[in-house]
Amino acid sequence: MTMLPFSLQALRSAVRREVETALVDGPARAGERPAGSGAGRRAGPQPARSVAAAPRRAAAGERGDGDFAGPAGDPGLFGIGSATWRVHGDLPSMLVGGIAALLLQTLHPLAMAGVAEHSAYRSDPLGRLRRTAQFVAVTTFGSTAAADRAIDRVRAVHRRVRGVAPDGRPYDASDPELLTWVHVSEVHCFLRAYRRFGPAPLGSAEGDRYVAEMASLARRLGASAVPETVAEVGEYFRAVRPELRAGAQALSGAAFIVNVGGRSLPPSTLAAASVRAVLVQAAIGLVPRWAATMLGLRQPLLAERLAQRAAAEALLGTLRWVTAPSPALVAARARCLAVPVSVSAAGGVV
Repeated sequence: MTMLPFSLQALRSAVRREVETALVDGPARAGERPAGSGAGRRAGPQPARSVAAAPRRAAAGERGDGDFAGPAGDPGLFGIGSATWRVHGDLPSMLVGGIAALLLQTLHPLAMAGVAEHSAYRSDPLGRLRRTAQFVAVTTFGSTAAADRAIDRVRAVHRRVRGVAPDGRPYDASDPELLTWVHVSEVHCFLRAYRRFGPAPLGSAEGDRYVAEMASLARRLGASAVPETVAEVGEYFRAVRPELRAGAQALSGAAFIVNVGGRSLPPSTLAAASVRAVLVQAAIGLVPRWAATMLGLRQPLLAERLAQRAAAEALLGTLRWVTAPSPALVAARARCLAVPVSVSAAGGVV
């Protein structure tokens, strides 16, 4: 992809439509019940929402703002000034990093077997994206209690994901080693995406701080031997590579991600389809070269890389403009800075 078959203005317009479709209209258009909604929620078509409302509803995860708004003074798992707030606060780079992480994660046969046999990623890719985004938002910017609830829900789901992989080995999503693989893949790709496409440079010390902060979340989920520096992430990948395979499930999953298919995706215009293609190509550029080679992902020539990066930067800049500021981050910052109200033993407010 050396040239785009449309103008950058068309690209920017398509980004606005894609944000509204992906973050707002997906469940409603399909008549589905969003994750976390009540059982009595009415199914069927819902009124269209504005683009401005999209990131707010996505951050709230259809659960309201309570996960982010209180209690006063609660820093959550990370708090203001954390490297995690900085990296995860940039939705555009997180989106590209998330796609890259999904591609990389396919290479672990046991992890991919769990996804292939227990996930609706083919029939509901946008729903899976929303649920993942909700978990990241709540564990990053939510209150401590909200983050703990999200972690408990994920651990409960993991306990039900068990089976036998195509190679005959049993798998269990609660396996600490599998949890570590999924976690390290995400951290590596999120950090690399921020450094390539984020709004400001991130130094080596801040990168190590991000990895260490996220390691604490991985341990809460049940992971073990979690890397705590960027160098340890590299060491982890070198150690785990003999276990990785580009089997049929991995190749099928990666092809699905690259082709951006699925019944829940609406018909695409040329510009909208190209928006998705730009995001996917940007993500492929973040995947380690050895992993891309295993998955058969074509590595672009220099001229193509330059064109793809220019297209990605134009698209992500527009997406940053459409989605900023993050409502979750704004609410979380207000919560952290609020002064807790203490009550005396006599019942009076101090």
